[in-house]
Amino acid sequence: MGTRFDAGASVAALAFFLFSPAHAADPPGILWQTTSQMTMQGMPFSPPPQSLKVCAPETWTRPPPGGDPSCVMSDYRLAGNKATWTMQCSGEHPMSGTGEMTFESSDAYTGLIKATAEGMTMTIRLTGKKIGTCDNPQ
Repeated sequence: MGTRFDAGASVAALAFFLFSPAHAADPPGILWQTTSQMTMQGMPFSPPPQSLKVCAPETWTRPPPGGDPSCVMSDYRLAGNKATWTMQCSGEHPMSGTGEMTFESSDAYTGLIKATAEGMTMTIRLTGKKIGTCDNPQ
């Protein structure tokens, strides 16, 4: 009788372990509508704003994606509601710079990237607005 009880208890424990909320799929991410607008010193016009949707974890662990794929972001730090990072791009137009964003609330952020390339300075303004949840945070 003890063996039958032990086996039943083991099956029940395994079912609890497999189907309990603590072991369900990762919680959904936050879906953000992000916009970036670049201005460059001495340029007579600015390119149109770029907008994309981003699925991010509830707590950001890196800067928002976008821009030149050759750019490597490093030194990402989140302190309170402010995140900062550095970047180095090695593509067709090598550049380096810094970025920061401030979470105005759990539903919105603003930010700024300042980069220098070939002696010219560019500023990229960032905004983000929470628009829902998503299944695959990046």
